[in-house]
Amino acid sequence: MSMPLGYISPEQLMKDKAEYARKGITRGRSAAVLQYDDGILFVAENRSRTLHKISEIYDRIGFAAVGMYNEFENLRQAGIRLADVRGYTNARRDVTARGLANAYAQTLGSIFTEAHKPYEVELVVAEVGESAAEDQIYRLTFDGSVQDERGYVVMGGMADQVASALGRHYRQGSSLAEALRAAVDALGQQESGGHRDLEAGQLEVGVLDRNRNRSGRMFRRIQGAELERLLASTVESEEEPAAGTESGSPDSDSDDGQA
Repeated sequence: MSMPLGYISPEQLMKDKAEYARKGITRGRSAAVLQYDDGILFVAENRSRTLHKISEIYDRIGFAAVGMYNEFENLRQAGIRLADVRGYTNARRDVTARGLANAYAQTLGSIFTEAHKPYEVELVVAEVGESAAEDQIYRLTFDGSVQDERGYVVMGGMADQVASALGRHYRQGSSLAEALRAAVDALGQQESGGHRDLEAGQLEVGVLDRNRNRSGRMFRRIQGAELERLLASTVESEEEPAAGTESGSPDSDSDDGQA
């Protein structure tokens, strides 16, 4: 039986869509989400002060994304509307990262299989718990796949290289400053194997702070003088052993709309 002219098998079509989405995502800059002792840290290389990759979704829930800005911004706004409706019609405690991740997975999966062009995005939906053991971090890919992550997750750009670098420096129970330094050092990895020193003005940083307001909103941005102070404090702590006599042994958005 001859195939009609221009026929593409479903398997090849899905493969082509996946390759297209992956290429789009890797053209942007990476973002990392990490657990630290008092909550969950979000760090992204982002030179824009208004086009955010990191944001709040609900009281205890944060959102991070890479890829096409207009696409993940649509998803972010849809997540906020869904959370508001659930919180209003039921109770605020009924709004969970797991529920939002499932909703995002259904949306991304439908777009991937039914639309001509898949979304070129990866997302993280995270919820801070009463303790680190209760924290939830969900990573969602362009085809609607969901992964429950622990410790840290990296997406976008050179995700594999950044994740490898982060794994060498990250440790469970890190302080905010230690986790931030590990993330910034990892995000500075270059494809050639070199390293870039990222400054505060090149970063977007936010946290879900479990100690901030146990009955309300946990998300806050870290920027300006506070961010510079945290970065400087880790640099100073790394330099101190070198001064000791017997110290121990020594972790742009592109023009096509990718973020």
